[in-house]
Amino acid sequence: MVPVLTYPSAEAERFFNVVTGRQVAVDPDMERTVQDILEAVRRDGDEALVGFTRRFDAPEFSADRITVRPEEIDHAYTVADPSLMDVIRRARDNIRAFHENQKQSSWFMTRPDGCYMGQLVQPVAAAGLYVPGGQGGETPLVSTVLMTAVPAVVAGVSDIAMVSPPRRDGSLNPYLLVAAREAGVHRIHRIGSAWAVAALAFGTESVRSVDVVVGPGNIYVSVAKKLVAGRVGLDGLAGPSEVVIVADRSADPHYVAADLLSQAEHDPMASAVCITNETRVVEGVLKALEVQTADLPRHDIARQALARYGAVIQTNTLEEAMDVANRLAPEHLELLVEDPWALLPGVRHAGAVFMGAYTPEALGDYFAGPNHVLPTSGTSRFASALSVETFIKKTTVLAYSARAFERDAAAVMALASLERLDAHARSVQVRTTARLCGRV
Repeated sequence: MVPVLTYPSAEAERFFNVVTGRQVAVDPDMERTVQDILEAVRRDGDEALVGFTRRFDAPEFSADRITVRPEEIDHAYTVADPSLMDVIRRARDNIRAFHENQKQSSWFMTRPDGCYMGQLVQPVAAAGLYVPGGQGGETPLVSTVLMTAVPAVVAGVSDIAMVSPPRRDGSLNPYLLVAAREAGVHRIHRIGSAWAVAALAFGTESVRSVDVVVGPGNIYVSVAKKLVAGRVGLDGLAGPSEVVIVADRSADPHYVAADLLSQAEHDPMASAVCITNETRVVEGVLKALEVQTADLPRHDIARQALARYGAVIQTNTLEEAMDVANRLAPEHLELLVEDPWALLPGVRHAGAVFMGAYTPEALGDYFAGPNHVLPTSGTSRFASALSVETFIKKTTVLAYSARAFERDAAAVMALASLERLDAHARSVQVRTTARLCGRV
């Protein structure tokens, strides 16, 4: 079901190339299709949204159903399980507490010559959250609502819009509605796929445009986000997900197998890799995978993912294991070792790190507090998790005194002249001349 590789080896190198190079291919025809959708929404507004939604989601959809009314959210509370509401609120509070520590402040520095400079830190005015429908609305992705909305609230965004595709009857799952209100979402729109991204980027009669669009989605959502990048800010482009588990002799093979499968069940493109320096762990993980996969509801998907993009890799040392993990730059990195803190300084590339036997990835996905919207497909080499910073912008501020201006004027003119930007130099020179002539 899953290949066993040794490292270093040519076979392992080939596997690394396959995993780090895997992407959902976007053919030109699909990109043109998405571009046509974007243009239709830009041109026709709500009419396009209704047309696409009727065609793909809810046949009886109408424009007056695009935006969820407050009383619909009120009703959702009457059907939501109180015990689940408690869990949602606890998860929200954990996420908020974590993200509060990411808040940044404006700052200024002064110099003795009267020069002031600094940085204003401000939230964007409006943010859009994309929340996938989840098997026709029957598996509401409440965690995605919380993980995208709470950081925007903490950042201070005053207009937070959530979009999610409706079910066939035109409704949204009540748990999405209550989670959105609990998290602080200001408006909810029943639209999905590329046309929802277009509505957030361009605006329609019913959907105000936003400044930042975040959240995962299918290939059409990812392509749409790519095409509107620049008009709006993005959290990144979601690709195939992955987990890498570094395990030593202390690791329980049953824990390792369970955590590999928790990633492999996502989709056939997911990658789940165990790296260990212990033969006993290799053998134990292989046996545990067979046992645990047998009664897994999504066993077909998990088996495909493990066969194509999974592996158990045996290294000579834990140091080699960490080298392999960094090369893969995974979305999720679990350190199932006796002393995970000793390995933490060796982590160079990972979206999130899960430390020790009692920190499975699922804790971070749902409840603990750190964000689960993470860089995928090896992009943790340069990208970070969704955070409060995703929803803020920074503006530099500069104020020179006359004395500071006199000191630096010649240097600025010299650099402007070097670049042959004469008007730049002249903007400084006119002030220098005016001061010499006593006009100021």
